Amino acid sequence: MVAKMNPDLKKERENASFDPEKITNFLYGGQESVKRKRELESLALNDPDYQHEDLNFMSREQQYETQLKKGILMVTKMKELKITSAQDQLFYTSAVLVSDVHPMSVHTRMFLPTLYGQATEQQKDKWLKLAENYTIIGTYAQTEIGHGTFVRGLETTATYDPKTQEFILNTPTLSASKWWPGGMGKTSNYVVLMAQLYIYGKSYGIHPFMLQIRSLEDHKPLPGVTVGDIGPKFGYDVMDNGFLSLNNVRIPRENMLMKYSRVEPDGTYVRPPSTKLAYGTMVQVRAGIVMFSGMNLAKAVTIATRYSCVRRQSEMKPGHPEPQVLDYVTQQYKLFPYLAAAYAFWLTGQTMMSVYTTSSSQISKGDISVLPELHALSAGLKALSSSMANVGMEECRLACGGHGYSHASGLPRLYTNATPASTAEGEHVVLMLQTARYLMKSYNQSLQGEKLAGSVAYLSGVQLVPAAGRTRNMLDLGALCDAFRHRAARIVGEAAAQLRSEMQGGKDQADAWNASSVDLTKAAMAHSQYFVVKTFAERLTDSRLDSSISAVLTRLCQLHALHGLVTNSGDFLEDGYLTGSDIRQARRHINALMAKLRPDAVALVDAFDFPDGILNSILGRYDGNVYQHLLEWAKASPLNKTDVHQSYHKYLKPFLEANRAKL
Repeated sequence: MVAKMNPDLKKERENASFDPEKITNFLYGGQESVKRKRELESLALNDPDYQHEDLNFMSREQQYETQLKKGILMVTKMKELKITSAQDQLFYTSAVLVSDVHPMSVHTRMFLPTLYGQATEQQKDKWLKLAENYTIIGTYAQTEIGHGTFVRGLETTATYDPKTQEFILNTPTLSASKWWPGGMGKTSNYVVLMAQLYIYGKSYGIHPFMLQIRSLEDHKPLPGVTVGDIGPKFGYDVMDNGFLSLNNVRIPRENMLMKYSRVEPDGTYVRPPSTKLAYGTMVQVRAGIVMFSGMNLAKAVTIATRYSCVRRQSEMKPGHPEPQVLDYVTQQYKLFPYLAAAYAFWLTGQTMMSVYTTSSSQISKGDISVLPELHALSAGLKALSSSMANVGMEECRLACGGHGYSHASGLPRLYTNATPASTAEGEHVVLMLQTARYLMKSYNQSLQGEKLAGSVAYLSGVQLVPAAGRTRNMLDLGALCDAFRHRAARIVGEAAAQLRSEMQGGKDQADAWNASSVDLTKAAMAHSQYFVVKTFAERLTDSRLDSSISAVLTRLCQLHALHGLVTNSGDFLEDGYLTGSDIRQARRHINALMAKLRPDAVALVDAFDFPDGILNSILGRYDGNVYQHLLEWAKASPLNKTDVHQSYHKYLKPFLEANRAKL
C-alpha cells in the first residue's frame, strides 16, 4: 500500500521548474547507471536477511555484532550476485549499511588498495587472493597514540636482521602503540603496518609491512602482539577501532611491501623513485572523502529541507496560518548555501576521483611527476570538504529544531559518523599546510619564469587590480571564477612574501614557516575554494544538460560562489579587486537567488535520489508523514517494552514508599 503524501511536499514537487530525474542522471552518470543503482539498492533494502532492530536501540557490543554479521552476509551475497564493479559495489553496500560501516570496511577501503598499490607481483600472488576471498581480513595500521598526521614521526620500528633475513617489529614506547585502525580491535587477523625501517642502525623512513596479528585457527593474538579495542567514540559505534603493541615480533624479509623500495638479503636498501609513493593509499582515501563529504552533506540537507516544508511554525502574519518553516528567509539562508555546497563537493569529488584514477595510471607506468600535485590537491580538498560538511550537517540539525536532536531524525548518527573525516587521514590544518608547501614551491617556480600547469597554472601571474569604478556582473560565473582566482593568487603571493620576510629577518626555514603558518593555511584554503568554484562552473558546460537543468544548477553555482565571496569579503576588498558596491550587489543576489531556488528546493534534494531506507530519517521521509512515524519510533524504544520498568521495583518504588512513610 502506497502511503499518502504530505500535501505540502506534494505541492512542492508539483511546482518545481524542472524534472529532478534529469539531475539524478547527471549526478550518477546517466540513465543506465541510475537504473542499475536503483536495482541494487532495492535488492539490498528489501532483503530480509539485512533487517534488524534500530541500531540506536542497541548496546555498542550488539551494534558491532549486528554490523559484522551484515558485513559478512554482504560480502557473500555480492560474490553470489556477481556484483564486481566498484560503482555497483558502492550502490549495494550503501543500501546495506545505511550511512554506517561494518567492522571489515577498512579491509576493503585501505588494506586491499594498499596491496594493489604497494605489493610486488610475487607478493600479490602470495596475499591478494587470500585477501580478496576474505581468507584473511586486514586493516591499515599507521596512526599511533602519540603520532597521527605527522607520518615521518611514527615511532614503530622495523629493524632488519641480515643473519635471519627478518624484520624485528617493535613499539618501543607507549606513544608508539598503534591506535585507531578500524577493524583492528576484534576483527582483523592481518595489518599493513607502517613503521620506521632501520638497517645497520640507520633509519630509512616509513615503509609498509605485512604483519599477521592473530591466529588463523582460534583468532587469538600471536606471541609478542598485544591488541584490543580502544572503546566508545564520537560516532561509529559499530567499528572496533583498535590498539596494537609489538614486542620483538619477527617477520620474513619478504613481508615488506616492496613494489617501490626494497631491502636486499644482505641489507642493501634500494630507494623508491619518490618517498611519497608509500602514501598512495592515503591519497586515494582523501579523494574518496571529498566525494563522501558531498554525499553526507546532501543527506543532511535532504532531511532538513523536506522537514522544513512539512513543519509549520509560528505566525509570519497575525491571524494567518502557520507558514512552512522553509518560507522564512532565515531558514533558507541556513540551508540553501549548504544545498549548493553539497552539489559543489559532489561534483568536485567526482572530478577528484577521475584525477586520481588518471594519475594512478600514469604512476603505474613509472611517471611520478603527477604525485606532488595529486598529493597537494587531495590534501586541500579533503580538508575543505570535510570541515565544511561537518559545519553544514550541524547547521541542518539545528535547522530541524528540537526533533533534529532525536536519533529518529537520522542527523545525530549521520553527523557523528561523518565527523571523523575532519581528522582521519590528516587533520585539516596540517593538510592545508601540506597544500601550502606545494603552493609555495609552485609560486617560486613561477617567479623564476617556469610555466605552471594543472591546478596551479593561475599562479603564473596575479591580475592587475582593476581601475576604481569598474562595474561587474556579480552573477556571471566567469567573473566569479576570476574573483576567486585573483584572491587565491594574491593570498598565495602574500604568504610567500611573508615567509620570505620572516627568513630575511633572521629566522631559519622551520621557524619562518611556523611564523607564517596562519597565512599559509589561508592561502591553501583560498586555492582549494577556487578549485571547487571553477570545477562546479566547468561541470555546467556539459552539453547534455537541458535548459531547465542548466538554469537551476547555475543558480546553485552562483549561490555557492557568492556565499563564499560574501563570507570572505575582506579578502576580495583588501586590494581593491572588488568594491563595497560589488559586495552589496552580491548580497542582494544571494537573496534573489534564494527566492528563485525556494520553489525548487524539494526537487533539488529529491534529485540526490536517496531512498528512505538509505536516508534513514523520519524527518526526511519522502512522503513527509513525520509525526505519526516519530511516535511509532519512540514506542519501539526498549524502555517502552513494559509499562513499568524493572528499575521502578528496584529503586523508585522503595524511594517513594520511604518518603511517604515520613509524612
